[in-house]
Amino acid sequence: MSQQYTPPKVWQWDAENGGQFAAINRPVAGATHNKTLPVGKQPLQLYSLATPNGVKVNIMLEELLAAGHKNAEYDAWLISIKDGDQFGSGFVELNPNSKIPALLDTTNGVRVFESGSILLYLAEKFSAFLPKDQAKRTEVMNWLFWQMGSAPFVGGGFGHFYAYAPEKFEYPINRYAMETKRQLDVLDKQLAGHEFVAGDEYSIADMAIWPWYGGLVLGRLYDAAEFLDVTAYTHVLRWAKQMDERPAVKRGYVINRNWGDGPQLPERHSSTDLLTLQL
Repeated sequence: MSQQYTPPKVWQWDAENGGQFAAINRPVAGATHNKTLPVGKQPLQLYSLATPNGVKVNIMLEELLAAGHKNAEYDAWLISIKDGDQFGSGFVELNPNSKIPALLDTTNGVRVFESGSILLYLAEKFSAFLPKDQAKRTEVMNWLFWQMGSAPFVGGGFGHFYAYAPEKFEYPINRYAMETKRQLDVLDKQLAGHEFVAGDEYSIADMAIWPWYGGLVLGRLYDAAEFLDVTAYTHVLRWAKQMDERPAVKRGYVINRNWGDGPQLPERHSSTDLLTLQL
């Protein structure tokens, strides 16, 4: 048992506390430096990084292009969160919350931030991957919002304390491992009766959920697949592998990636940029 921590009466920020992210974590919002965002020639300008939240939008854009939506062409610019690019003045103008991804639609000047909002915006703009039937649409939205509300327990909860915290403590790891496994069980039970998350149609719900939960069971997040005993979630594994074989998913996974093993494409400005990669 570690030494008991007694919270102070008034919390004070310790800039040295926070592990490998201490240099960029802070309790206030806003820009830390002036930096204009680049703008390319494509209709859509994406500023992102290939974390699970970034991969969601990459997949959506690649699926739109694969489905023949030529106006979904985009420039994908790298935002290095470890270097604090998300606190540049240009990025903060797009997303006051300083989180990736952020999107600028140059056809109408609309800014879009938060990955779920971007998926919904693109689905409505191109009338794709979101059913028109009200009941089916609502089911997609149920699972989209499930992901948005649930994944912070996986990332900021389990992932942080299991993989990134400067010290390992039993209580938070057990607490968030339990919640992560509960969420996997929720998803597994849903996929037991459906090909895709929200039913029989591939949708933005799958694109939102796969980078997090598919990544977990495929062993790509936090090196935690064995720890979480993901083999128990047979339906999630089936779906995750099925998603992983989609060409647009393969492309979306490597765009704005500048670390790790395998193919990387830190920036993307045309579909031809992907031709030299072995996907």
